Amino acid sequence: MEYFLPILFFFVALIYSSVGLGGGSSYTALMAIFGISYHIIPTTSLTMNLVVTFIGMINFWRKGYVRLNLIVPFLTTSIPMVYLAGILDMPKNIFQIILLLTLVMVAIRIYIFHHLRFSFQLTGSQKWIFIFGLGGFLGFIAGTVGIGGGIYLVPLIIMFRLGSEKEAAASGATFIWVNSLVGVIARTQIGAFDPQFILPLAGAVMLGGFAGSYMGAVRFNAKTIQQVMGGIILIAILFLIKGIL
Repeated sequence: MEYFLPILFFFVALIYSSVGLGGGSSYTALMAIFGISYHIIPTTSLTMNLVVTFIGMINFWRKGYVRLNLIVPFLTTSIPMVYLAGILDMPKNIFQIILLLTLVMVAIRIYIFHHLRFSFQLTGSQKWIFIFGLGGFLGFIAGTVGIGGGIYLVPLIIMFRLGSEKEAAASGATFIWVNSLVGVIARTQIGAFDPQFILPLAGAVMLGGFAGSYMGAVRFNAKTIQQVMGGIILIAILFLIKGIL
């Protein structure tokens, strides 16, 4: 596993970064399958998110797709929730249940609601309740299990007509990166950071991320990637159910 897991992380980063995604759910799922300690799964996944989404986030900023008035309200509630969830000393069974539910939601998002062709128009207080509520919820998930939340945030921004596809993708990358940074800081404070385990994986992800970003015209289809990688998530769900029972 010393070499196998970095190789898997490299290919996950290669594929996801080619379409501007982080892949946090796949990293978390792989670690759950390999039985990695639940204490360092969130920290490791958040660190991988930091590395992979950095390039995409910078590119979105340079091209002017980042709208602060769109992303800052989400971050207003997500940042404190990431930090609070990150410093919690959570029992293993509670962590497993939250991770299981989170991965089930990811699988539903990938296989059932993958088109999201319908849309809604939020007005007045509805808009702010939705933004602050979603930001806080995704922040809690990021701090607890290490999944950045972009897989939910990006399509919901489009569905509720809060921004264009490019603006949604830019907001997703920025949201993941900021929350991942806060989460890593919080979890480092409680001693949940293992550099000997994390740094080789971060190196593999960095190489995969750079390679993916240079693929240019040979980019994969984002929906196809999520559906293929969803297989890893389904396997992890089975492992978690077995562990809980």
